[in-house]
Amino acid sequence: MKIVTVNQMRAIEQQADRLGLPSKVLMENAGLAVARHTRTWLGSVLGRPFLVLVGPGNNGGDGLVVARHLHDWGASVTICTPTARSESDINCELCRRRGIRMVEGPDQVGEAFDTLLAAAEVVVDAFFGTGSSRPLDGAFRQALLKVRDRRAGTHSPKVVALDLPSGLNADTGATDQACLAADLTITLGCPKHGLFLFPGAGMVGELVVADIGIPAQLADHVTTEMITPGMARDILPKRPPDANKGTFGRVLVCGGSMNYIGAMYLACEAALRAGAGLVTLATPASLQPILASKLTEVTYAPLPESDPGVVAADAATTLGPFLREAAALLIGCGLGQSQAALALVESLVLGPGRLPPVVLDADALNLMSRVPRWWQRLPSNAILTPHPGEMSRLAGLPVADVQSRRLAVARDSAILWGKTVVLKGACTIVASPDGATAVSPTSNPGLASGGTGDVLAGVIAGLAAQGLGSREAAIAGVFIHSLAGEMARGRMGRAGMLASDLLPLLPVAIRDTQVTGPG
Repeated sequence: MKIVTVNQMRAIEQQADRLGLPSKVLMENAGLAVARHTRTWLGSVLGRPFLVLVGPGNNGGDGLVVARHLHDWGASVTICTPTARSESDINCELCRRRGIRMVEGPDQVGEAFDTLLAAAEVVVDAFFGTGSSRPLDGAFRQALLKVRDRRAGTHSPKVVALDLPSGLNADTGATDQACLAADLTITLGCPKHGLFLFPGAGMVGELVVADIGIPAQLADHVTTEMITPGMARDILPKRPPDANKGTFGRVLVCGGSMNYIGAMYLACEAALRAGAGLVTLATPASLQPILASKLTEVTYAPLPESDPGVVAADAATTLGPFLREAAALLIGCGLGQSQAALALVESLVLGPGRLPPVVLDADALNLMSRVPRWWQRLPSNAILTPHPGEMSRLAGLPVADVQSRRLAVARDSAILWGKTVVLKGACTIVASPDGATAVSPTSNPGLASGGTGDVLAGVIAGLAAQGLGSREAAIAGVFIHSLAGEMARGRMGRAGMLASDLLPLLPVAIRDTQVTGPG
Protein backbone atom coordinates (compact mmCIF):
# COMPACT_ATOMS: atom_id res chain seq x y z
CA MET A 1 0.00 0.00 0.00
CA LYS A 2 1.64 3.23 -1.17
CA ILE A 3 2.19 6.26 1.06
CA VAL A 4 1.92 9.54 -0.83
CA THR A 5 2.74 13.21 -0.59
CA VAL A 6 0.09 15.85 -1.20
CA ASN A 7 1.35 16.46 -4.74
CA GLN A 8 1.40 12.75 -5.52
CA MET A 9 -2.20 12.38 -4.28
CA ARG A 10 -3.31 15.31 -6.44
CA ALA A 11 -1.64 13.81 -9.48
CA ILE A 12 -3.29 10.44 -8.82
CA GLU A 13 -6.71 12.10 -8.52
CA GLN A 14 -6.11 13.98 -11.78
CA GLN A 15 -5.25 10.72 -13.51
CA ALA A 16 -8.40 9.16 -12.05
CA ASP A 17 -10.44 12.05 -13.48
CA ARG A 18 -9.04 11.37 -16.94
CA LEU A 19 -10.08 7.73 -16.53
CA GLY A 20 -13.69 8.73 -15.83
CA LEU A 21 -13.57 9.13 -12.05
CA PRO A 22 -14.22 12.85 -11.49
CA SER A 23 -14.00 14.51 -8.11
CA LYS A 24 -17.74 14.28 -7.48
CA VAL A 25 -17.59 10.48 -7.88
CA LEU A 26 -14.54 10.24 -5.60
CA MET A 27 -16.28 12.46 -3.05
CA GLU A 28 -19.33 10.20 -2.97
CA ASN A 29 -17.10 7.13 -2.70
CA ALA A 30 -15.05 8.75 0.05
CA GLY A 31 -18.01 9.82 2.15
CA LEU A 32 -19.69 6.45 1.88
CA ALA A 33 -16.46 4.64 2.76
CA VAL A 34 -15.87 6.83 5.81
CA ALA A 35 -19.46 6.33 6.99
CA ARG A 36 -19.13 2.56 6.59
CA HIS A 37 -15.82 2.37 8.45
CA THR A 38 -17.24 4.56 11.21
CA ARG A 39 -20.28 2.28 11.55
CA THR A 40 -18.06 -0.80 11.67
CA TRP A 41 -15.81 0.81 14.28
CA LEU A 42 -18.75 1.79 16.49
CA GLY A 43 -20.76 -1.38 15.93
CA SER A 44 -23.93 0.62 15.23
CA VAL A 45 -24.88 4.23 14.49
CA LEU A 46 -28.62 3.83 15.09
CA GLY A 47 -29.89 6.63 17.32
CA ARG A 48 -26.39 7.84 18.20
CA PRO A 49 -25.77 11.62 18.10
CA PHE A 50 -23.11 12.80 15.65
CA LEU A 51 -21.64 16.27 15.20
CA VAL A 52 -20.05 16.57 11.75
CA LEU A 53 -17.57 19.46 11.41
CA VAL A 54 -17.64 20.53 7.75
CA GLY A 55 -14.96 22.73 6.20
CA PRO A 56 -15.01 24.82 3.04
CA GLY A 57 -13.22 22.52 0.57
CA ASN A 58 -13.41 18.97 -0.74
CA ASN A 59 -12.80 17.57 2.73
CA GLY A 60 -15.94 19.38 3.87
CA GLY A 61 -17.78 17.96 0.88
CA ASP A 62 -16.73 14.48 1.92
CA GLY A 63 -18.05 15.27 5.39
CA LEU A 64 -21.46 16.18 3.99
CA VAL A 65 -21.65 12.81 2.26
CA VAL A 66 -20.70 11.12 5.54
CA ALA A 67 -23.48 13.03 7.33
CA ARG A 68 -26.06 12.01 4.74
CA HIS A 69 -25.27 8.30 4.97
CA LEU A 70 -25.13 8.31 8.77
CA HIS A 71 -28.53 9.99 8.81
CA ASP A 72 -29.93 7.43 6.35
CA TRP A 73 -28.75 4.64 8.68
CA GLY A 74 -30.62 6.10 11.65
CA ALA A 75 -28.02 8.30 13.34
CA SER A 76 -28.96 11.68 14.80
CA VAL A 77 -26.74 14.05 12.80
CA THR A 78 -25.99 17.75 13.13
CA ILE A 79 -23.70 19.52 10.65
CA CYS A 80 -21.58 22.43 11.80
CA THR A 81 -19.90 24.53 9.08
CA PRO A 82 -18.33 27.88 10.02
CA THR A 83 -18.06 28.81 6.34
CA ALA A 84 -21.40 28.53 4.52
CA ARG A 85 -21.27 26.16 1.55
CA SER A 86 -22.20 27.30 -1.96
CA GLU A 87 -25.92 27.35 -2.84
CA SER A 88 -25.13 25.04 -5.75
CA ASP A 89 -23.46 22.43 -3.51
CA ILE A 90 -25.44 19.27 -4.30
CA ASN A 91 -24.24 17.46 -1.18
CA CYS A 92 -25.41 20.36 0.96
CA GLU A 93 -28.77 20.29 -0.80
CA LEU A 94 -29.15 16.55 -0.28
CA CYS A 95 -28.59 17.03 3.46
CA ARG A 96 -31.17 19.82 3.59
CA ARG A 97 -33.76 17.70 1.79
CA ARG A 98 -33.36 15.07 4.49
CA GLY A 99 -33.98 17.62 7.21
CA ILE A 100 -30.50 17.21 8.69
CA ARG A 101 -29.85 20.10 11.04
CA MET A 102 -27.19 22.47 9.64
CA VAL A 103 -25.58 25.23 11.68
CA GLU A 104 -23.85 27.55 9.21
CA GLY A 105 -21.65 30.63 9.47
CA PRO A 106 -19.28 31.73 12.23
CA ASP A 107 -21.93 33.55 14.27
CA GLN A 108 -24.38 30.65 14.43
CA VAL A 109 -21.59 28.18 15.06
CA GLY A 110 -20.25 30.31 17.89
CA GLU A 111 -23.63 30.60 19.58
CA ALA A 112 -24.73 26.99 19.24
CA PHE A 113 -21.51 25.02 19.37
CA ASP A 114 -21.29 24.35 23.10
CA THR A 115 -24.79 22.94 23.17
CA LEU A 116 -24.23 20.83 20.06
CA LEU A 117 -20.97 19.48 21.42
CA ALA A 118 -22.47 18.58 24.78
CA ALA A 119 -25.05 16.39 23.02
CA ALA A 120 -22.59 14.65 20.67
CA GLU A 121 -21.35 11.13 21.22
CA VAL A 122 -19.17 11.21 18.09
CA VAL A 123 -17.48 14.18 16.40
CA VAL A 124 -16.48 13.77 12.74
CA ASP A 125 -13.62 16.14 11.93
CA ALA A 126 -14.03 17.05 8.24
CA PHE A 127 -12.80 20.64 8.49
CA PHE A 128 -9.54 20.44 6.52
CA GLY A 129 -7.68 17.70 4.64
CA THR A 130 -4.49 17.39 2.64
CA GLY A 131 -5.07 20.60 0.69
CA SER A 132 -4.69 22.88 3.70
CA SER A 133 -1.40 23.91 5.26
CA ARG A 134 -2.45 27.29 6.67
CA PRO A 135 -2.70 27.90 10.44
CA LEU A 136 -6.11 27.18 11.90
CA ASP A 137 -7.93 30.34 12.88
CA GLY A 138 -11.30 31.88 13.58
CA ALA A 139 -14.33 29.71 14.22
CA PHE A 140 -12.51 26.60 12.98
CA ARG A 141 -9.81 26.97 15.62
CA GLN A 142 -12.29 27.75 18.37
CA ALA A 143 -14.44 24.73 17.51
CA LEU A 144 -11.48 22.34 17.58
CA LEU A 145 -10.21 23.75 20.86
CA LYS A 146 -13.65 23.35 22.40
CA VAL A 147 -13.77 19.71 21.31
CA ARG A 148 -10.35 19.21 22.85
CA ASP A 149 -11.50 20.76 26.12
CA ARG A 150 -14.62 18.62 26.11
CA ARG A 151 -12.53 15.48 25.62
CA ALA A 152 -10.59 16.33 28.75
CA GLY A 153 -13.76 15.94 30.81
CA THR A 154 -15.68 12.91 32.00
CA HIS A 155 -18.12 12.81 29.06
CA SER A 156 -15.66 12.73 26.19
CA PRO A 157 -16.96 12.34 22.64
CA LYS A 158 -15.16 10.02 20.27
CA VAL A 159 -13.42 11.77 17.37
CA VAL A 160 -13.26 10.40 13.82
CA ALA A 161 -10.91 12.30 11.48
CA LEU A 162 -11.74 12.30 7.79
CA ASP A 163 -8.54 11.77 5.76
CA LEU A 164 -6.40 13.28 8.53
CA PRO A 165 -6.90 15.38 11.66
CA SER A 166 -7.44 19.04 10.77
CA GLY A 167 -4.23 20.98 11.31
CA LEU A 168 -1.93 18.04 10.59
CA ASN A 169 0.49 18.68 7.72
CA ALA A 170 0.06 15.77 5.33
CA ASP A 171 3.67 15.92 4.16
CA THR A 172 5.68 16.70 7.28
CA GLY A 173 3.59 15.54 10.23
CA ALA A 174 3.78 19.03 11.78
CA THR A 175 0.68 20.00 13.73
CA ASP A 176 -1.14 23.24 14.42
CA GLN A 177 -1.66 24.06 18.09
CA ALA A 178 -5.39 23.49 17.58
CA CYS A 179 -4.98 20.12 15.83
CA LEU A 180 -7.49 17.69 17.30
CA ALA A 181 -6.31 14.20 18.24
CA ALA A 182 -8.53 11.50 16.74
CA ASP A 183 -9.57 8.12 18.04
CA LEU A 184 -9.95 6.90 14.46
CA THR A 185 -8.49 8.40 11.29
CA ILE A 186 -9.96 7.19 8.01
CA THR A 187 -7.58 8.29 5.29
CA LEU A 188 -8.75 8.30 1.68
CA GLY A 189 -7.26 6.36 -1.21
CA CYS A 190 -3.67 6.28 0.02
CA PRO A 191 -2.16 7.08 3.41
CA LYS A 192 -0.14 10.29 3.57
CA HIS A 193 3.42 10.80 4.81
CA GLY A 194 2.41 13.00 7.73
CA LEU A 195 0.35 10.22 9.29
CA PHE A 196 3.60 8.38 10.08
CA LEU A 197 5.76 11.34 11.15
CA PHE A 198 5.65 12.84 14.62
CA PRO A 199 4.12 14.82 16.16
CA GLY A 200 1.29 14.20 13.66
CA ALA A 201 1.45 10.42 14.00
CA GLY A 202 0.57 10.85 17.66
CA MET A 203 -2.74 12.52 16.70
CA VAL A 204 -4.00 9.79 14.38
CA GLY A 205 -5.33 7.13 16.75
CA GLU A 206 -6.35 3.98 14.91
CA LEU A 207 -5.61 4.32 11.19
CA VAL A 208 -7.85 2.90 8.47
CA VAL A 209 -7.21 3.33 4.74
CA ALA A 210 -10.48 3.69 2.81
CA ASP A 211 -10.76 2.46 -0.77
CA ILE A 212 -12.46 5.23 -2.76
CA GLY A 213 -12.28 3.53 -6.16
CA ILE A 214 -8.94 4.85 -7.43
CA PRO A 215 -7.17 2.11 -9.43
CA ALA A 216 -4.13 0.91 -7.50
CA GLN A 217 -1.87 1.08 -10.56
CA LEU A 218 -2.13 4.87 -10.56
CA ALA A 219 0.22 4.83 -7.56
CA ASP A 220 2.72 2.40 -9.08
CA HIS A 221 5.29 5.18 -9.50
CA VAL A 222 5.27 5.96 -5.76
CA THR A 223 8.33 4.54 -3.97
CA THR A 224 7.13 4.73 -0.36
CA GLU A 225 4.76 2.10 0.99
CA MET A 226 3.20 0.97 4.23
CA ILE A 227 4.22 -2.37 5.69
CA THR A 228 1.05 -4.45 5.84
CA PRO A 229 0.25 -7.99 7.02
CA GLY A 230 -0.17 -9.06 3.41
CA MET A 231 3.27 -7.75 2.48
CA ALA A 232 4.88 -9.56 5.40
CA ARG A 233 2.97 -12.78 4.67
CA ASP A 234 4.20 -12.81 1.08
CA ILE A 235 7.78 -12.32 2.22
CA LEU A 236 8.08 -14.79 5.09
CA PRO A 237 10.07 -17.92 4.21
CA LYS A 238 8.22 -21.19 3.69
CA ARG A 239 8.69 -24.13 6.04
CA PRO A 240 8.72 -27.32 3.95
CA PRO A 241 7.71 -30.49 5.83
CA ASP A 242 10.89 -32.33 4.83
CA ALA A 243 13.16 -29.63 6.25
CA ASN A 244 16.04 -30.12 8.66
CA LYS A 245 17.92 -27.60 10.77
CA GLY A 246 20.29 -26.87 7.92
CA THR A 247 17.37 -25.87 5.71
CA PHE A 248 16.79 -22.71 7.72
CA GLY A 249 20.37 -21.52 7.96
CA ARG A 250 22.89 -20.75 10.67
CA VAL A 251 23.22 -17.29 12.22
CA LEU A 252 26.60 -16.27 13.60
CA VAL A 253 26.01 -13.68 16.34
CA CYS A 254 29.10 -11.72 17.35
CA GLY A 255 29.04 -9.33 20.28
CA GLY A 256 28.72 -8.98 24.00
CA SER A 257 30.87 -7.42 26.69
CA MET A 258 31.00 -7.41 30.48
CA ASN A 259 28.53 -4.52 30.75
CA TYR A 260 26.07 -5.82 28.15
CA ILE A 261 25.73 -9.54 28.59
CA GLY A 262 21.95 -9.66 28.16
CA ALA A 263 22.08 -8.25 24.62
CA MET A 264 23.50 -11.55 23.40
CA TYR A 265 20.76 -13.56 25.00
CA LEU A 266 18.07 -11.41 23.39
CA ALA A 267 19.64 -11.40 19.92
CA CYS A 268 20.35 -15.14 19.83
CA GLU A 269 16.97 -16.16 21.19
CA ALA A 270 15.24 -13.81 18.71
CA ALA A 271 17.09 -15.33 15.77
CA LEU A 272 15.97 -18.80 16.85
CA ARG A 273 12.39 -17.67 17.49
CA ALA A 274 12.35 -16.14 13.99
CA GLY A 275 12.97 -19.61 12.57
CA ALA A 276 16.72 -19.89 12.06
CA GLY A 277 17.86 -23.49 12.16
CA LEU A 278 21.06 -22.90 14.12
CA VAL A 279 22.65 -20.03 16.02
CA THR A 280 26.31 -19.80 16.98
CA LEU A 281 27.34 -17.17 19.51
CA ALA A 282 30.80 -15.60 19.27
CA THR A 283 31.34 -13.73 22.53
CA PRO A 284 34.27 -13.08 24.91
CA ALA A 285 35.28 -16.39 26.46
CA SER A 286 34.62 -15.39 30.06
CA LEU A 287 31.00 -14.57 29.20
CA GLN A 288 30.27 -17.91 27.53
CA PRO A 289 29.46 -19.85 30.75
CA ILE A 290 27.04 -17.14 31.87
CA LEU A 291 25.17 -17.12 28.56
CA ALA A 292 25.22 -20.92 28.27
CA SER A 293 23.07 -21.09 31.40
CA LYS A 294 20.27 -19.30 29.50
CA LEU A 295 20.88 -20.20 25.86
CA THR A 296 20.66 -23.98 25.82
CA GLU A 297 19.92 -24.28 22.07
CA VAL A 298 22.91 -22.16 20.96
CA THR A 299 26.40 -23.31 20.03
CA TYR A 300 29.46 -21.24 20.91
CA ALA A 301 32.61 -19.74 19.48
CA PRO A 302 34.39 -18.27 22.53
CA LEU A 303 36.50 -15.26 21.54
CA PRO A 304 39.93 -14.33 22.95
CA GLU A 305 39.85 -11.37 25.33
CA SER A 306 41.99 -8.29 25.89
CA ASP A 307 40.48 -7.93 29.37
CA PRO A 308 37.83 -10.02 31.14
CA GLY A 309 34.63 -9.63 29.18
CA VAL A 310 36.27 -7.49 26.47
CA VAL A 311 36.97 -8.95 23.07
CA ALA A 312 40.58 -9.03 21.83
CA ALA A 313 41.63 -7.02 18.78
CA ASP A 314 42.62 -10.17 16.85
CA ALA A 315 39.44 -12.09 17.70
CA ALA A 316 38.28 -12.09 14.07
CA THR A 317 41.08 -14.50 13.14
CA THR A 318 39.31 -17.26 15.09
CA LEU A 319 36.02 -16.90 13.25
CA GLY A 320 36.96 -18.10 9.76
CA PRO A 321 35.43 -21.61 10.06
CA PHE A 322 32.26 -20.24 11.65
CA LEU A 323 31.81 -17.58 8.95
CA ARG A 324 32.10 -20.21 6.24
CA GLU A 325 29.16 -22.11 7.79
CA ALA A 326 27.03 -19.03 8.48
CA ALA A 327 24.08 -17.99 6.33
CA ALA A 328 23.89 -14.64 8.14
CA LEU A 329 26.10 -12.62 10.48
CA LEU A 330 24.84 -10.32 13.24
CA ILE A 331 27.43 -8.10 14.87
CA GLY A 332 27.34 -5.32 17.40
CA CYS A 333 24.78 -6.13 20.11
CA GLY A 334 26.42 -5.37 23.47
CA LEU A 335 29.91 -5.33 21.90
CA GLY A 336 31.15 -2.18 23.64
CA GLN A 337 33.19 0.57 22.04
CA SER A 338 36.76 -0.31 22.97
CA GLN A 339 39.62 0.00 20.50
CA ALA A 340 39.78 -3.80 20.39
CA ALA A 341 36.08 -3.92 19.46
CA LEU A 342 36.75 -1.40 16.68
CA ALA A 343 39.57 -3.61 15.37
CA LEU A 344 37.19 -6.59 15.38
CA VAL A 345 34.53 -4.73 13.40
CA GLU A 346 37.05 -3.41 10.90
CA SER A 347 38.67 -6.78 10.26
CA LEU A 348 35.41 -8.73 10.24
CA VAL A 349 33.03 -6.61 8.17
CA LEU A 350 35.18 -3.89 6.58
CA GLY A 351 37.86 -6.23 5.32
CA PRO A 352 38.26 -7.86 1.90
CA GLY A 353 36.82 -11.26 2.85
CA ARG A 354 33.51 -12.57 1.52
CA LEU A 355 30.66 -12.39 4.01
CA PRO A 356 27.14 -13.79 4.25
CA PRO A 357 24.36 -11.22 4.65
CA VAL A 358 25.40 -9.10 7.64
CA VAL A 359 23.21 -7.20 10.13
CA LEU A 360 25.02 -4.38 11.93
CA ASP A 361 23.45 -3.11 15.13
CA ALA A 362 24.23 -1.02 18.18
CA ASP A 363 27.97 -0.73 18.91
CA ALA A 364 28.98 -2.03 15.49
CA LEU A 365 27.30 1.09 14.06
CA ASN A 366 28.86 3.42 16.62
CA LEU A 367 32.29 1.95 15.99
CA MET A 368 31.90 2.02 12.23
CA SER A 369 30.99 5.70 12.29
CA ARG A 370 34.59 6.41 13.36
CA VAL A 371 35.92 4.95 10.09
CA PRO A 372 36.14 7.43 7.18
CA ARG A 373 33.88 6.47 4.25
CA TRP A 374 33.06 3.21 5.96
CA TRP A 375 30.21 2.45 3.54
CA GLN A 376 32.66 1.96 0.68
CA ARG A 377 34.21 -0.96 2.54
CA LEU A 378 30.98 -2.57 3.74
CA PRO A 379 29.44 -5.39 1.65
CA SER A 380 26.37 -4.50 -0.36
CA ASN A 381 24.25 -7.15 1.42
CA ALA A 382 24.59 -5.34 4.75
CA ILE A 383 21.56 -4.29 6.80
CA LEU A 384 22.07 -1.37 9.19
CA THR A 385 19.64 -1.04 12.11
CA PRO A 386 20.32 2.34 13.78
CA HIS A 387 18.18 4.12 16.32
CA PRO A 388 18.10 7.93 15.87
CA GLY A 389 21.24 8.50 17.94
CA GLU A 390 23.23 5.94 15.97
CA MET A 391 21.83 7.34 12.73
CA SER A 392 23.00 10.78 13.83
CA ARG A 393 26.56 9.51 14.20
CA LEU A 394 26.54 7.53 10.95
CA ALA A 395 25.08 10.35 8.85
CA GLY A 396 26.79 13.24 10.62
CA LEU A 397 23.47 14.94 11.39
CA PRO A 398 21.92 16.26 14.60
CA VAL A 399 19.41 13.88 16.15
CA ALA A 400 16.72 16.55 15.81
CA ASP A 401 17.35 16.67 12.06
CA VAL A 402 17.13 12.89 11.80
CA GLN A 403 13.82 12.87 13.64
CA SER A 404 12.27 15.80 11.78
CA ARG A 405 13.13 14.29 8.37
CA ARG A 406 13.04 10.57 9.09
CA LEU A 407 11.85 9.43 5.67
CA ALA A 408 14.22 11.65 3.75
CA VAL A 409 17.22 10.87 5.96
CA ALA A 410 16.66 7.11 5.79
CA ARG A 411 16.11 7.15 2.02
CA ASP A 412 19.01 9.44 1.19
CA SER A 413 21.39 7.53 3.45
CA ALA A 414 20.44 4.16 1.96
CA ILE A 415 21.07 5.55 -1.53
CA LEU A 416 24.41 7.14 -0.58
CA TRP A 417 25.66 4.11 1.33
CA GLY A 418 24.25 1.52 -1.05
CA LYS A 419 22.89 -0.49 1.89
CA THR A 420 19.54 -1.38 3.47
CA VAL A 421 18.81 0.94 6.40
CA VAL A 422 16.31 0.24 9.19
CA LEU A 423 15.75 3.54 11.01
CA LYS A 424 14.21 2.41 14.28
CA GLY A 425 11.68 4.25 16.41
CA ALA A 426 7.97 4.92 16.27
CA CYS A 427 6.89 4.06 12.70
CA THR A 428 10.19 2.35 11.84
CA ILE A 429 11.42 2.93 8.29
CA VAL A 430 13.11 0.43 5.98
CA ALA A 431 15.03 2.18 3.19
CA SER A 432 16.68 0.47 0.23
CA PRO A 433 19.62 1.52 -1.97
CA ASP A 434 17.24 2.03 -4.91
CA GLY A 435 15.36 4.74 -3.01
CA ALA A 436 12.33 2.63 -2.05
CA THR A 437 11.07 3.03 1.51
CA ALA A 438 8.65 0.99 3.60
CA VAL A 439 7.10 2.35 6.78
CA SER A 440 5.68 0.47 9.74
CA PRO A 441 2.36 2.00 10.85
CA THR A 442 3.02 1.00 14.45
CA SER A 443 4.15 3.24 17.30
CA ASN A 444 4.27 1.32 20.55
CA PRO A 445 5.68 3.05 23.66
CA GLY A 446 6.01 -0.35 25.27
CA LEU A 447 8.94 -1.04 22.94
CA ALA A 448 10.83 1.97 24.31
CA SER A 449 12.92 -0.10 26.68
CA GLY A 450 16.41 -1.56 26.67
CA GLY A 451 16.98 -4.65 24.56
CA THR A 452 14.09 -4.39 22.10
CA GLY A 453 16.56 -3.34 19.41
CA ASP A 454 18.62 -6.47 20.07
CA VAL A 455 15.47 -8.52 19.54
CA LEU A 456 14.77 -6.80 16.22
CA ALA A 457 18.33 -7.33 15.02
CA GLY A 458 18.10 -11.01 15.90
CA VAL A 459 14.80 -11.41 14.07
CA ILE A 460 16.18 -9.78 10.92
CA ALA A 461 19.31 -11.93 11.04
CA GLY A 462 17.23 -15.06 11.56
CA LEU A 463 15.12 -14.26 8.51
CA ALA A 464 18.18 -13.42 6.40
CA ALA A 465 19.66 -16.82 7.31
CA GLN A 466 16.54 -18.45 5.84
CA GLY A 467 17.30 -16.94 2.45
CA LEU A 468 15.46 -13.62 2.42
CA GLY A 469 17.11 -10.70 0.68
CA SER A 470 18.24 -7.70 2.70
CA ARG A 471 15.13 -5.58 2.05
CA GLU A 472 12.75 -8.50 2.54
CA ALA A 473 14.40 -9.64 5.79
CA ALA A 474 14.27 -6.09 7.13
CA ILE A 475 10.60 -5.52 6.22
CA ALA A 476 9.43 -8.89 7.54
CA GLY A 477 11.56 -8.48 10.66
CA VAL A 478 10.15 -5.04 11.43
CA PHE A 479 6.61 -6.31 10.96
CA ILE A 480 7.00 -9.44 13.11
CA HIS A 481 8.79 -7.49 15.83
CA SER A 482 6.09 -4.81 15.92
CA LEU A 483 3.27 -7.37 15.88
CA ALA A 484 4.85 -9.21 18.82
CA GLY A 485 5.08 -5.84 20.55
CA GLU A 486 1.37 -5.19 19.94
CA MET A 487 0.54 -8.62 21.34
CA ALA A 488 2.60 -7.89 24.45
CA ARG A 489 0.95 -4.49 24.84
CA GLY A 490 -2.46 -6.11 24.62
CA ARG A 491 -1.57 -8.43 27.48
CA MET A 492 0.47 -6.07 29.65
CA GLY A 493 -0.28 -2.47 28.75
CA ARG A 494 2.10 0.27 27.68
CA ALA A 495 4.40 0.35 30.72
CA GLY A 496 6.68 -2.32 32.08
CA MET A 497 7.01 -4.42 28.93
CA LEU A 498 10.44 -6.07 28.71
CA ALA A 499 12.37 -7.00 25.61
CA SER A 500 12.32 -10.64 26.74
CA ASP A 501 8.51 -10.53 26.77
CA LEU A 502 8.64 -10.37 22.98
CA LEU A 503 10.62 -13.58 22.54
CA PRO A 504 7.87 -16.22 23.03
CA LEU A 505 5.48 -14.05 20.99
CA LEU A 506 7.68 -13.93 17.87
CA PRO A 507 6.64 -17.39 16.56
CA VAL A 508 3.03 -16.55 17.41
CA ALA A 509 3.31 -13.37 15.36
CA ILE A 510 4.80 -15.34 12.46
CA ARG A 511 2.03 -17.91 12.65
CA ASP A 512 -0.70 -15.30 12.76
CA THR A 513 0.84 -13.42 9.83
CA GLN A 514 1.03 -16.54 7.71
CA VAL A 515 -2.63 -17.40 8.26
CA THR A 516 -4.06 -13.89 7.98
CA GLY A 517 -6.01 -12.74 4.95
CA PRO A 518 -5.00 -9.95 2.56
CA GLY A 519 -4.16 -6.61 4.14
